Amino acid sequence: MHADARKTADNGLGGAKNPAPPTILVVDDEPLIRWSLKESLLDAGFSVADAPDARGALEFFAPDAPPIDAVLLDLRLPDVNGLSLLQHIKRAAPRCPVILMTAFGTPETLEAAMKHGADITVTKPFGVDEMVGLVNRVLHPPKA
Repeated sequence: MHADARKTADNGLGGAKNPAPPTILVVDDEPLIRWSLKESLLDAGFSVADAPDARGALEFFAPDAPPIDAVLLDLRLPDVNGLSLLQHIKRAAPRCPVILMTAFGTPETLEAAMKHGADITVTKPFGVDEMVGLVNRVLHPPKA
């Protein structure tokens, strides 16, 4: 389990604190995808945690764990189907947005993901800038 520290930063104005940046959890078994998403999200000002599998991801949803603000979740993981992990995440943190990523998405699978609580589904390959934009979108939905 790896997470960049969540801290509040002194803004230089008499000790006032800026809120900690949102923490994004990246769950993908491919190290290059985890790394590229993590670096792009860090560059965009987010705090980032990552896990290569469902077991590692679930540690971030333990009762004593700091909150996760959004999840980027791969559909195919080595230890469990991503849809099963999606259900666990939504039970542990119902309001946490989840973006499901897949290279193997059939229309039926993508529909099942949305029924199980995915906020957005994305087909690989994708651009990391696109993912940063989607994270911003799920964290700051447009007002109706």
